[in-house]
Amino acid sequence: MKQPVPRLAAIHDLSGFGRSSLTIILPVLSTMGVQVCPLPTALLSTHTGGFEDYYFLDLTSHMQPIADHWKKLGVQFDAVYSGFLGSPDQVEIVRRFIDEFRSDGREQLIMVDPVLGDDGELYGPFDREMVREMRRLTEKADIITPNTTEAAMLLDRKFLEVSSIEECKNTLLRLSELGPKMLVLTSVRLEDKPDVSNVLAYDREDGRFWKVDCDYVPAIYPGTGDLFASVLAGSLMQGDSLPIAIERSVQFVSMAIRATFGYRVPHRDGVLFERVLASLNQALTSSSYQVLP
Repeated sequence: MKQPVPRLAAIHDLSGFGRSSLTIILPVLSTMGVQVCPLPTALLSTHTGGFEDYYFLDLTSHMQPIADHWKKLGVQFDAVYSGFLGSPDQVEIVRRFIDEFRSDGREQLIMVDPVLGDDGELYGPFDREMVREMRRLTEKADIITPNTTEAAMLLDRKFLEVSSIEECKNTLLRLSELGPKMLVLTSVRLEDKPDVSNVLAYDREDGRFWKVDCDYVPAIYPGTGDLFASVLAGSLMQGDSLPIAIERSVQFVSMAIRATFGYRVPHRDGVLFERVLASLNQALTSSSYQVLP
């Protein structure tokens, strides 16, 4: 029987303070009418961006028993969404989770945000083994959302700060060969406008490429990637097309950043998305996505 409220398993860490991961995913997707079932990978007192001496509790040994209990209960998921994973062991648990909860004959979305690094560098705790394991995880995904650094790492390519449209299209095609049918490439800087961030995407099923420009605000906040991916997942689960889902995600993140920028709040606290959360229930009144030739 179809569930009255779609259900998503969110495999992410939980930070008690600072807006990131599950503290973003839960309210955003709940607002969009999705039941979120968190499978926490770690418990932190704060997120790791800008805070020192934070408390960290690794929950790797607890992840499989939680999944086993859900399986015993017969819990079914309309979507599985994974983000930051702290070790190859956690990647393997997520691979197993996807296999164990794969639906038979029912539509299901598997989304992987392959969190590995940024600005051309791996995040501190990661090494090449983690890149290899994350590559194996993307094989099981329907959609992945790497930034340009993570895309280069997954493909074992040199990171380019600025790219051409054709280079990005080639990257998306190569990523699709790993397995996913939808690819969303974030934080793209193009040669004609290197100061503007873009999102480029490819849908293998219809062979089309898409581009959405992002408004520029001179500020960097943690958690905006989680915000983008959460809205993207919710939009796709609501039946939006890939370009509309990207458009909604970009517009919401831009709105949240602008709502925050006017206040004197520490950037490490994240964006004040709570002030614009209700906008997720409003119809998209305009769109500017482009179909790339």
